[in-house]
Amino acid sequence: MKMTKKIKGFKTRSCLAIGILLPFFILTNFWMLSRIQDSGSLKLRFSKSNSSTVSLPDELRKIGKGKKPHKTAYARLLYKAAHALADNQYRSTEPKDLWLETYHAVASLWHPCADQRVWKPSEGNNGYIMVTANGGINQQRVAVCNIVAVARLLNATLVIPTFMFSSVWRDTSQFADIYQEDYFIDYLKPDIHIVKELPKELQSLDLEAIGSVVTDVDIAKEAKPSFYLKNILPLLMKNRVVHFVGFGNRLASDPIPYHLQRLRCRCNFHALQFTPKIQATAALLIQRMRQNATHSGILDENLVGRFAKSKGKVKKDFRYLALHLRFEIDMVAHSLCDFGGGEEEKKELQAYREIHFPGLVELNNTTKIPSPERLKAEGLCPLMPEETVLMLAGLGFKRDTRIFLAGAHIYGGKSRLNALTTLFPNMVTKENLLSPSEIEPFLNFSSQLAALDFITCSASDVFAMTDSGSQLSSLVSGYRVYYGGGKMPTIRPNKRRLADIFMKNDTIEWKVFETRIRKAVRQNKRVFSRPVGRSVYRYPRCSECMCNTQEAIRPP
Repeated sequence: MKMTKKIKGFKTRSCLAIGILLPFFILTNFWMLSRIQDSGSLKLRFSKSNSSTVSLPDELRKIGKGKKPHKTAYARLLYKAAHALADNQYRSTEPKDLWLETYHAVASLWHPCADQRVWKPSEGNNGYIMVTANGGINQQRVAVCNIVAVARLLNATLVIPTFMFSSVWRDTSQFADIYQEDYFIDYLKPDIHIVKELPKELQSLDLEAIGSVVTDVDIAKEAKPSFYLKNILPLLMKNRVVHFVGFGNRLASDPIPYHLQRLRCRCNFHALQFTPKIQATAALLIQRMRQNATHSGILDENLVGRFAKSKGKVKKDFRYLALHLRFEIDMVAHSLCDFGGGEEEKKELQAYREIHFPGLVELNNTTKIPSPERLKAEGLCPLMPEETVLMLAGLGFKRDTRIFLAGAHIYGGKSRLNALTTLFPNMVTKENLLSPSEIEPFLNFSSQLAALDFITCSASDVFAMTDSGSQLSSLVSGYRVYYGGGKMPTIRPNKRRLADIFMKNDTIEWKVFETRIRKAVRQNKRVFSRPVGRSVYRYPRCSECMCNTQEAIRPP
């Protein structure tokens, strides 16, 4: 009898609890579905999953109606994503491997060993090599490590690299503004001789007049070491100085002598340390993303040096996801894809191409280029912010996930990010996390701002890229592989597979969408050795850069 009363009492309390919670859940769900876009600015304060207030914007209905600045074909899926995120908000579990390296057992077999040397220092007595590297910070980083290898190959002394001023990047930063110059020189001393400037007797030489200026026109992309030995070494020994201008991807990934390849890795992963100014500010970003957790992450000490907190395991509540959304206007315009902005968008992107990509315009006028639909199906279009938010929701990230958004100016501005910032309101940028006085020293220096992104992305618990061809994404993912010990997962979407899924957006059900998205991303997490011809900066799992505890290491 007593048991019967207990059961009845339990049922009464359960019904009462359900009666109280159900209207709240329905109201929350309705709120999400009726308010998808937010015209307000991001807030630094992170919301919590158990918050009694769900603050969402008021324009989901407008997302598929062609309202400026763009249209979207994904209104239906965004509704379903909002439903799923509202539901998941009250669940404590996420997919078990969401924050883990899927193939950890295999990935953890690889360990850094590019710091190991077996050769004697180069005397550098064949002359001096100078380089003025073009592009942004990531292209310049690759150029620096490539020129280090060339200097060793030619037994030359390297003059500290300089960086070319670009009308696109508009940054006057030089090597010492970004990297620790003295550390770079000292660390590579057992490999090559490096000086800060040419000897005075050579500074007055007219290098162009004597034929010592070598541009990218003079060197094929991915040039082999034999090219430098045959063409550059005689010029170097004759004139004592060679100045490379540009030097974008001018050294092949293969075939390269074993220890020369290791030197490239040593340069990228060990010798290039950011300045204390950059490290200190990046450490602030990491701490604030982790809400001032008491311990540092796996890579923090490598990235920010003495500014890292004491080592320890980062607790579940302090994890964050970093997202590199490669959707700047240069990428969008160069892709020749359609992003739903109609004629206004087409005219704007065409005008940009005529100024910045005249060769592409000429090619488009004289050659039959695949249609935007075909480019999309082949995975050749950048992921739009709407597609990115659908991918993250499909993977199972909860709505209160803290997300650090890296990158420059997103094409379309804040309005283009509305779906992303609405469904994941804890998305922030370095501009949100830093005070005006903290970010002010970096504002006119895009390369230094990009360095902050590089560090914060590399340190994240999960890193998600939207374009595998991006230099930033490639270098970040390579850094995480090298130092991560198989514990730093990276999401590399296969855009071709995703395009096939997104094409069914009018009919696919959410559960099927989730299953297919997770399978597509999981397939790209497989662990493998560096393919021949691929960059060691992006794929450091090779005997030249890393040691595998289950494989015999190639002898010197």
